[in-house]
Amino acid sequence: MKLLYPTSLVLDTKELEGFAATLHAYDVKKPLPEDLIDAEVLVTWSNSAENLKDAAKRMTNLKWIQSLAAGPNDVLNAGFDSKKIIVTTGSGLHDLTVAEHALGMLLDGARRFFEMRDYQTQGKWPGHLGGPQPDRPKGKFTTLRDANVTIWGFGNIAKALAPWLTSLGANVKGLARSSGVRNGVEVYGDDKIDEILARTDALVMILPGAESTNNALNAARLKTLPKHAWVVNVGRGTAIDEDALVEALESGEIGGAALDVFVKEPLPESSKLYKAPNCIISPHAAGGRPQGAEELIAFNLRKFMAGQELRNVI
Repeated sequence: MKLLYPTSLVLDTKELEGFAATLHAYDVKKPLPEDLIDAEVLVTWSNSAENLKDAAKRMTNLKWIQSLAAGPNDVLNAGFDSKKIIVTTGSGLHDLTVAEHALGMLLDGARRFFEMRDYQTQGKWPGHLGGPQPDRPKGKFTTLRDANVTIWGFGNIAKALAPWLTSLGANVKGLARSSGVRNGVEVYGDDKIDEILARTDALVMILPGAESTNNALNAARLKTLPKHAWVVNVGRGTAIDEDALVEALESGEIGGAALDVFVKEPLPESSKLYKAPNCIISPHAAGGRPQGAEELIAFNLRKFMAGQELRNVI
């Protein structure tokens, strides 16, 4: 059995040895060479659309695709036969990196590092941002201590982020399709969205890309947020109505936004988000560093060869 692994990241292939499978590296930006198209297993990471479409047409012996992305839309849209091929995701490989990025964006918004940097590039001293400052002023987001932080989309990334926020003094609540207590955090269902948003100082969005989450944060819900509230999005860009967000930022309807994901990427130069007040643009940089990929591949390879259910099956 052949397993193809990508050269788009460094993998310790020694952890994949010992199975009844031969390991073959491949270039994710080029069509597969003829001697590899008969492989049964394909591991993907940052493959080009052309590479995947070509593989979908030519790899007639393929039985399992292990994507290292948490949301492998590239694989799902490439044309592989979903009835014959198992697709597993890289869910769990990006939890800590995305959580860390979200935390950084929250601190950036609260402490206004972005504004300090803007003044620095102009050779100006932003005196209004330094010196004596009021401690936790009401109606402003200036610190995580005692701030009401809502995480919308309470999965593995949220479970990694929540303890860090709590340790910094934030009051953390979650929003998800179903309510309950998860890892010590009270999570509320869809019926409580407006009620929770109205009491939110900072909203962290980690929603998956799906038809049900399109424009989840729309004009009406932006109006529900307090005027000082910040929005951080490290989930999917389609979860926010970008036009409504620009309007809310320009009118001062919300305090600010820190965005790592967008409806269209790269974000077009014509996007009004670039110049919207109090808006931090991050170029889809939260993830991009799968951690523990070898362990996941090895685990699923063992299950695959034993005919057992794999982890993270779509």
